[in-house]
Amino acid sequence: MKKIFIIGGMGAGKSMATKALVEEGLPFIDLDEVGHEVLTRDYVKADLVEAFGEDILNAEGEVDRPALAAKAFVNEIQTSLLNSITMPRIEETFADRIDDLAKESEAVVVEYSAFKNRSISLAADADCIIAVLAPLDMRIERAVAAGWDEEDVKRRIARQITDAERIEVADVVFHNDSTPEDLKRQVVEWWDAFKAGNA
Repeated sequence: MKKIFIIGGMGAGKSMATKALVEEGLPFIDLDEVGHEVLTRDYVKADLVEAFGEDILNAEGEVDRPALAAKAFVNEIQTSLLNSITMPRIEETFADRIDDLAKESEAVVVEYSAFKNRSISLAADADCIIAVLAPLDMRIERAVAAGWDEEDVKRRIARQITDAERIEVADVVFHNDSTPEDLKRQVVEWWDAFKAGNA
């Protein structure tokens, strides 16, 4: 099964590119969603409370993701601590989902917000990495319009790799500085060529 990873900074348009391929009939895995599911597990919550404190939980005893983010994305050390707790569980869940999908599909789209590099990440055996890029001010504006706090957006972007680093590792690059329809057209044209062995 071909594994097509879509990477890009917050607000760049990864989800739009993913949706374009899903509309072409491909199943997809959102690694953010996998990460959120992992946070609901009791043993993960216990590890996070030990690392970051009881105040990352809400009144129902679930992880308050904004509260966790406020502590985990303040510097590289805290971000690494979060990743050391969550990433092994995310990797295990991802592998299980890939195994299930391999029985029924020729390809899968994987949306990967936290991508760092190709050699030591979940994308190590990707068949294609697509980078979706957009100007920084446009990305911030889109994220805020989607309901994110601007300072939280800027914190998260600061912890992500740069567009230059994304371009270096990507097999395909799409510039999402126009309309959603334009991005979709680019992605579908690429997919048609990829299926035909011409991309």
